Parts: sequence; structure tokens; C-alpha cells
Amino acid sequence: MAIYTKGGDKGKTSLFDGLRVEKDSIRVETYGTFDELNANISLADKFCKSEKNKKILQTVEYRMFYLQGEIATKDTEKFLKQSQFITDDDTRSLEKIIDDYTQALPPIHSFILPGSSTAGAQLHVCRTICRRAERSFVKLSKSIEFRPELERYVNRLSDFLYIMARSEDYEDLIDDVTEKVIKVYSKIEDGRKDE
Repeated sequence: MAIYTKGGDKGKTSLFDGLRVEKDSIRVETYGTFDELNANISLADKFCKSEKNKKILQTVEYRMFYLQGEIATKDTEKFLKQSQFITDDDTRSLEKIIDDYTQALPPIHSFILPGSSTAGAQLHVCRTICRRAERSFVKLSKSIEFRPELERYVNRLSDFLYIMARSEDYEDLIDDVTEKVIKVYSKIEDGRKDE
């Protein structure tokens, strides 16, 4: 079975509820940017050193499908009847992670470079894509009313990605310091054996 339908050959695409719209519409731009974000979150989770962070990001990846699906539907009620959707529990989950990680990480008092580790750098890429998606979402919200639960979730995502980036950078730093300490200790032990 072919993956192409030819339905979009004239510059239109179908929304979740079957409505045909122009491919360059702000709605398509918005859910398309969140799709780009989700692909980048998937890449980030492959770079993560922390298994806990990988699992957290994978959970968010699934939530992104619900987010995109709702944005890609004109008839919100139809979507809510046929799919899982973002709730305030999802937002509270992000907030708990943000709060817990902020508490656990060393405080910072200035701007930081976007990532000292591969995972951290990729998560900062995610954060910037998320900001772009959020700008499109806000623009779209001027003509289309979305559920407040969806708006709150979108508003927390970039803060979540920022703290995840900091967490991965810290994990990388701890691993680096640990490796250096082990090397120094090994040299000391080797020196003792030679005595």
C-alpha cells in the first residue's frame, strides 16, 4: 500500500476531522511545528544519559500526539470523543518535574550556553522549536478558541525542556568529574603497586 494519497497535490491537506485546508494555513503551520518539536524530542531522548529523563521525554512524546491532534481539528468536541487529550494533570506533571529538578540542580544566576552535553544541546534545540510553535499557537489562538488546559500545557513545555536540558548537562558534568577522579585514583593505586 502506498504512503502517498495524491490528495495534497493541489496544496491542501485534511485535518483530523476531515476538513480540507490549505497546507500553508496557520493551523497546519502550528501543528506541523509541534510535530517538528516532537521529532526533535525523540532525538534528544536517544542522547540522554539518564534513564529517568529518557522515560519522561518518551511520555511527553506521546502527549505531543494529543496536542497536535487537537490543534489539527476544527471540531474539538469530535476530537475529544475520539482521542485522548491534554488535561491539567499533564500540565501539573510538567510543573512537578520543573520544580523537583530546579530544587535538585545547582542554582544559576546568569545566562547559560545552550548545552554543554549532546543531550543538553539537543534539548535546547527542542526548547527553541517549542518557542516557535508557541508563537504560532498564540497567533492561531487569536482566531480560534482552544481549551485553557491545552493553552496551559503549551505554555509549560519550553520551561520543561529548559530544565531537562540543564539536568542532562549536570548528568554529563557528574560523569566527567567521576571519570577524572577514577583516573587519578587509578594512577595512585598503580603507583602504590610499583613501590
